[in-house]
Amino acid sequence: MRNKIPCSAERLSLLDPQMIQAVVDRNAFHIGNQYLSENRVRIVEADDAQISSAVIGNSGLYEQTIRLKEGHLISKCSCALPEEPMCRHCIAVLLEYHRWAQPRHGQQKKVKPSAAPQPGPASPNHESAPAPSPASTTDLKLGEVMAFIEWLQPAIKALERGQPLPDSPKRGGDLAPWIQAIRNLEERRCENEEKRINLESDMRDREAYVGRLTQQVQASMEEIKVTQASSQQLQQELTVCKEILAKVSEVASEVGSYDSQLKSIASEVMSKGTQLDKLAQSFKEVSMALKALTKTSAIS
Repeated sequence: MRNKIPCSAERLSLLDPQMIQAVVDRNAFHIGNQYLSENRVRIVEADDAQISSAVIGNSGLYEQTIRLKEGHLISKCSCALPEEPMCRHCIAVLLEYHRWAQPRHGQQKKVKPSAAPQPGPASPNHESAPAPSPASTTDLKLGEVMAFIEWLQPAIKALERGQPLPDSPKRGGDLAPWIQAIRNLEERRCENEEKRINLESDMRDREAYVGRLTQQVQASMEEIKVTQASSQQLQQELTVCKEILAKVSEVASEVGSYDSQLKSIASEVMSKGTQLDKLAQSFKEVSMALKALTKTSAIS
């Protein structure tokens, strides 16, 4: 991230905390002040025109370049924070430089690197910065720097391959907090990797469960389709039965009318039968009378 701010100061040492706070985001200033109090800032090389530095942030190590040029304060940081007009890391560097340069006001010699910053969690709610320890201006030894660089190269390869970090150099010195900060980041990465594996396992279990539910839903849909087909068939059969019952009802009505007619005919037949019985009785009496007359005639 790179920002450019109009600045009337002739030297970087003239930028005091009040002037910095007046032009930057308040929350970014508080966090930068906290970084300063936690000794996270290392000024690699500096004078009143330009500062090269590094700051341990919450997500890693960031490098800064701050300089005065043609009435502008130009700051550049390797972080990607959207803070305007200057990120928290550059604010922490300016505060650290002002603190160092204050006893040597007016001198233009270059600043030697300060002691290694002590990594720690940042809190934007803290506004005060306690006084720096005397170790903040201790010079680094070249041997320590070389040992750190030799350790850093295999450490980077180990990080890229996901392997454990190599053993720390025996002469850690002022660079020991930097090594510890990298180890802390690696531990966090391992923890995040374990969490990621657990989340992926949980996701696979959930996907399997959703797959089973999907199969059950599909089976239920097939059963519903079969049930709907059976229902339609039963509906058709019910319609046919209703038609048959309507015809049976019609036939029953016709049979009822035929029953009345049969009863009437039967009544007439019975009436005729009675008359025939009477007629037969009359014929029988006439026959008997004739037989009697015949016998009488024969005797005479």
